[in-house]
Amino acid sequence: MLKYIATRLLYTIAVIWLVVSVVFLLIHTVPGDPIQQMLGEGAASADLEATRHAYGLDAPLGRQYLNYWRGVLHGDLGHSLRYNQGVTGLILQHYPATIRLTVAALAVALLFSIPAGVRSATRRNRWDDRVISFVSLWGLSFPNFALGPILILFFAVNLGLLPVSGWGTWAHLVLPASTMGAALAAILTRMVRTAMLEELGQDYIRTARAKGLPERVVVYRHALRNAMIPVLTVVGLQFGALLAGTIVTEKIFSWPGIGRLTIDAISSRDYYLVQGCVLAIGLTYVAVNLLTDLLYSLANPRIRQ
Repeated sequence: MLKYIATRLLYTIAVIWLVVSVVFLLIHTVPGDPIQQMLGEGAASADLEATRHAYGLDAPLGRQYLNYWRGVLHGDLGHSLRYNQGVTGLILQHYPATIRLTVAALAVALLFSIPAGVRSATRRNRWDDRVISFVSLWGLSFPNFALGPILILFFAVNLGLLPVSGWGTWAHLVLPASTMGAALAAILTRMVRTAMLEELGQDYIRTARAKGLPERVVVYRHALRNAMIPVLTVVGLQFGALLAGTIVTEKIFSWPGIGRLTIDAISSRDYYLVQGCVLAIGLTYVAVNLLTDLLYSLANPRIRQ
């Protein structure tokens, strides 16, 4: 087990280096001059050169890369060109809102997918199984940027039940979390159904039924527990996808998280802020994947062996 953890940590370090390097290089290949945009078209050449020097953008690309790594190791991600604040501080201000939205979306997905997947598996080829399969397929085919406005029009504008945008209360969280959790719920429903069908055909399930155990105990205590092992991996991977999905959803619902901050930074060509936001999302993705691997090894004895 210790050898497995050490191996995963080494892979994680390599992935972190790759994420930091790719983020740095991609941002510096984007066309346009952020200093020119910050100072305006009529700025003097001397002011442009002085500002580039102040932000370290006049140095060779290799030197900028080393300086960026030095800052990352010390927790300093640079200074925002638009907000005139430290990037680390800005990310820490907006990061809790993104995590809150992502966790809520994951909770919505699990709340709907597990009962639906179990119901679909236990009622295989019946009308409710077909209905659940159709709804999950529909959910997979509907993107966030289309579902979000529809939910706003129906629940906020027409019915007036929920706020259109903003944050602060649980009511503000319902629509964006449902928008993000719908696609994940569709994926997990099909995963739970497939895993449950496989487990319900195993010998230990027939033995449990032969002992006279109630069907609810057989399904939820025995079959579902083992069926959740592959689902756990998908949940960990999709958590990172939810983080990436917040970029669009936060913009639609004016949610003050990293996704909305990233869009604003891209539109203003704020190099350091874009690098910091993408890096924060990427590192969170890597950390969640590492945690998923460790939890999977704890849940599955065959991995530990």
